[in-house]
Amino acid sequence: MEKNNGNVVAAGFLIALGLFLLGYMLKSGIENFKDKERVVSVKGLAEKEVPADRVIWPLMYKEVGNNLVDLYSTMERKNAIIVDFLTKNGLSQDEITLSAPEIIDMQAERYGNDRIQYRYNVTAVLTVTSSKVELVRNLIGSQSDLLKQGIAISGGDYRYQTQFLFTALNDIKPEMIEEATKNARATASKFAEDSNSKLGKIRTAYQGQFSISDRDANTPYIKNVRVVTTVDYYLND
Repeated sequence: MEKNNGNVVAAGFLIALGLFLLGYMLKSGIENFKDKERVVSVKGLAEKEVPADRVIWPLMYKEVGNNLVDLYSTMERKNAIIVDFLTKNGLSQDEITLSAPEIIDMQAERYGNDRIQYRYNVTAVLTVTSSKVELVRNLIGSQSDLLKQGIAISGGDYRYQTQFLFTALNDIKPEMIEEATKNARATASKFAEDSNSKLGKIRTAYQGQFSISDRDANTPYIKNVRVVTTVDYYLND
């Protein structure tokens, strides 16, 4: 009987010891796991100013009259003058597109005025699409040459706004991502230093979206390219 009691005690002791060791190992493992999961999340910004490399310039003018045949003749003559102006100043025919005219019959308008002077209001649009941005900018400033020939290029219509574009984003992406990542690491290093830690390896990284915007309202032909990366780093003691 005493022998059996001794065996029970020994077994209990071994079980208790085993549970203690298991608990210690679990505690140590959890603490090590927590240490490994100490991270800092930082953002890195990269910005770059670039000139636009493509321009879309709509040249829009209007004609009014009562005879469509005469209006079309007038528009053909003016279109030829505009194309001649553009090609003589360095643009090619391939960079000029002539759209079908937009015709409004004022007498057919539901709420039209019976006392209108002209029945037809016609809008003509020639569009320049070119990579010669500086050349087009100079031509935009020389529209008075067309005005001297009786052609008033209209502005202010939201449908026919000049657009300056930047299309070479892929060429500058790698260096901008590199710069953003370096800036993120510098921020993380400062955080680690202030918290008496050492900066570890990257845990996760997110590139973020590239954005292209005008530098300001007065210089739409200069673009601001921006990207923000988010990087998570491990922190070590």
